[in-house]
Amino acid sequence: MPSLYPHAAGLGWPGEVRARLKRAGRWLRGALVAACLMLGAVQAWDSPRVLQQAGRMGPGTAARAQMLIQEIAEAAGQPEVARLRAINAFFNRQVLYADDREVWGQVDYWASPLETLAKARGDCEDYAIGKYFSLLAAGVPGVKMRLVYVRADMGGAVQAHMVLAYYPEPDAEPLILDNLVTDIRPASRRPDLTPVFSFNAEGLWQGVGTTTAGDPTARLSRWRDALMKARSEGWW
Repeated sequence: MPSLYPHAAGLGWPGEVRARLKRAGRWLRGALVAACLMLGAVQAWDSPRVLQQAGRMGPGTAARAQMLIQEIAEAAGQPEVARLRAINAFFNRQVLYADDREVWGQVDYWASPLETLAKARGDCEDYAIGKYFSLLAAGVPGVKMRLVYVRADMGGAVQAHMVLAYYPEPDAEPLILDNLVTDIRPASRRPDLTPVFSFNAEGLWQGVGTTTAGDPTARLSRWRDALMKARSEGWW
């Protein structure tokens, strides 16, 4: 499969796409700086605040948030791969896949972790976002994780999809956390996925391909909003 490795960035991209992603990268860095200025310095997650915010969203949300916090606490003392398995399993078990139009009445909505728990439903972005912030809370360094836009081959039909990739080392083969395939597999065992671009709270990277999955800037504006919502909930 095309590589999901960081050193693959820049391969096979026409000039126009590279330029658009470069502009999107500059935009994202600026947006993140602005978000940090507005929200204050980034701190460790605040589990009492998470529970407080969850309680305001109803008893069901509070109960699921309590279960997640317990899962995070138990996972935090384990090796990183065990943390990945615990959080990946939690979201794949607790959240039922549903389209944004069905859940939110919008074509594309990126939910915060508590919004996803409140609905107990979500699409691929919501799974990836929830896992990302939960693993941050469990002590997995953010530099080791990226949300990756991919083209997923669904039995001959290709559709846009998002997964969470974990890199044990900067140049290592990543492990893929996905809601389509519930067990965590190395990227080489996911030939159904073709990466497009990836990002986290620190930046934007090019994937491998010839076109992007829509306008990166438009999509990353939703990521900026998700970061701010997660911050207000106490996740980072």
